[in-house]
Amino acid sequence: MSDYQDITGTRVKYLSSDPTLESSYEGQVWYNSATGVNKALVGIRGYSTAANLNNSVSQHAGAGLQTAALSAFGRLGGPNAARTASEEYNGSGWTTGGNASTARWDVASGGPQTSAIFYGGYGPSTRHNSTEEYNGTSFSGGGNLPEARNAMGSARLAGETAGLGSGGNPGSGNVANTVEYNGSAWSEVNAMPYSNNYAAGGGTQTSAMSFAGFATAVTTNSVQYDGTNWTATPSLSTARESVQGAGASSEDGIMMGGYTPASPNYLTLTEAYDGTSWSAQPTLPTAVTFAGQAGTSSSAAVTFGGNSPSVLSSTFEFNNTINTITSAAFSGGGNMNTARRAMAGGAGTSTAGMVAGGYTTTNSNATEEYDGSAWANGGNLPVALYYITVAGTQTAGLAIGGGDPVVAEGIEYDGSSWTDIGNAPASVKMAARAGTQTAALLAGGNDSSNNAVAKSFTYNGSSFSNITDMPSARGSGHVGGGSQTNAVMATGSNPSGYESTSVEWNGSSWTAGGSYLVPGQSQMCSNPSGYDQLAGGGYLSATSAITNLTLGYNGTSWFTQPNISTARQQGSGFGTQTDGVFCAGTTGTATNATEEFTAETETITASTLTTS
Repeated sequence: MSDYQDITGTRVKYLSSDPTLESSYEGQVWYNSATGVNKALVGIRGYSTAANLNNSVSQHAGAGLQTAALSAFGRLGGPNAARTASEEYNGSGWTTGGNASTARWDVASGGPQTSAIFYGGYGPSTRHNSTEEYNGTSFSGGGNLPEARNAMGSARLAGETAGLGSGGNPGSGNVANTVEYNGSAWSEVNAMPYSNNYAAGGGTQTSAMSFAGFATAVTTNSVQYDGTNWTATPSLSTARESVQGAGASSEDGIMMGGYTPASPNYLTLTEAYDGTSWSAQPTLPTAVTFAGQAGTSSSAAVTFGGNSPSVLSSTFEFNNTINTITSAAFSGGGNMNTARRAMAGGAGTSTAGMVAGGYTTTNSNATEEYDGSAWANGGNLPVALYYITVAGTQTAGLAIGGGDPVVAEGIEYDGSSWTDIGNAPASVKMAARAGTQTAALLAGGNDSSNNAVAKSFTYNGSSFSNITDMPSARGSGHVGGGSQTNAVMATGSNPSGYESTSVEWNGSSWTAGGSYLVPGQSQMCSNPSGYDQLAGGGYLSATSAITNLTLGYNGTSWFTQPNISTARQQGSGFGTQTDGVFCAGTTGTATNATEEFTAETETITASTLTTS
């Protein structure tokens, strides 16, 4: 029997303490003489759940890396619901990308997020031979395929200057044709060994793979391409089509999910290829087919959307890493003492937060404080108000305005009682806020006639000052966060409907911020340090429905985050983008529910080896 030295070429290290765990220790074994145990650091393969796409979509195309992916084209549901839209993934969430020229699905694709290529496809009612190239912002036309076809296989890393497509359906059945792209034109090269469509692939133009799909039936076939010829590789364990795939080369591939006529039709099976054989991997959390995919290797891939059989928006990352990945998620916190709605902002951190006012069956003057697990009653407001704007911290809070009737009153909180500080420059409710008790910014909201306003002002701890109005009026669910000199304000109602934009304040002027993705109203966690924000829940004007959608902001773009568990609006929030709290609100009736957000974490833990 082989021992450790025979296998690795080295002896087990004899150490007085555990080493600093890093990637160089992966696969190594050592003996800790202080504790008397053997330990090892091993890689872990598996999926983690990431933020959803903005839209549920299937039969779409993917490109890019696990941390910089692209979803484009596809079907939103229905026989002719083809899309031109794209979405970009930053490793944390999805934001809106540019629109393509021609709506279609079953499109082949490849390349990085900022230099991707999309070609062929179907819909509605016709096959396409056109190519569209994406530069990270917008689409432009490329060279046409020799013939129109859909459901082609593609090399995922082959992009604008070196594309590769194979198989597909030109309308007369499956073909084996292979085409290469040089940045301007497509040319026919050596065909695959068999006709096929709805296959997956990975690699580059000169080192690629194609696997699974439908030949004369669903197939276990797997082949590799060296830039000239196709050759067979070992077969897959399970025949399937409409799979998700990625990989670095002809010796590195991963295949996820897919469809088979045999029950169960929709698969969670995952297999990886190492240049010699396919091997079973941890299964997908959800059975899925017709999804988009991206990634540089079998150890760093991502799949998104698809059918199961309903159309999905879910995103799953596959990793081979020494880190244990805990997905970002919301979890239930302690219930508030009193259910309430009609809130406008909160103060503090996830372990020292505060909210005040709102509406129960009447206007409320109650203050509640949160310690990270439970709520306790604090000092009452001098007057009962709903939609009062709250900022600052649990022990140094600030509240401005509020409604019924709409007032201009400003009050400060010291952790036990509220003190009047005089009137703000305007009577307003539902204003968005940023900053602290001694350096606050308020903007927008609704006046006594319930009209949205653009009014903006600051507070320095002793007095109010008017500043430049926002470029447009924003009320009813307008949200904001950041600092007095580094803030972002987003969404909200206006005379024309609901905004889907945001604006940024730099201490002296307003400038346009990133698109909010969806028009409506929301609630936000404030981060006094800068633009990074977390917003969730609210009302979507497009669907006339309360939502559980959650978004993050990075100073440039809003992107999706894992959704809050329960859709709600008119709630409150506090904390940071990575450690936030949403509470109160209404789901139709007022709620006292609290949800806590925790960002994705990665930890390295060595395994203790035992004998048996």
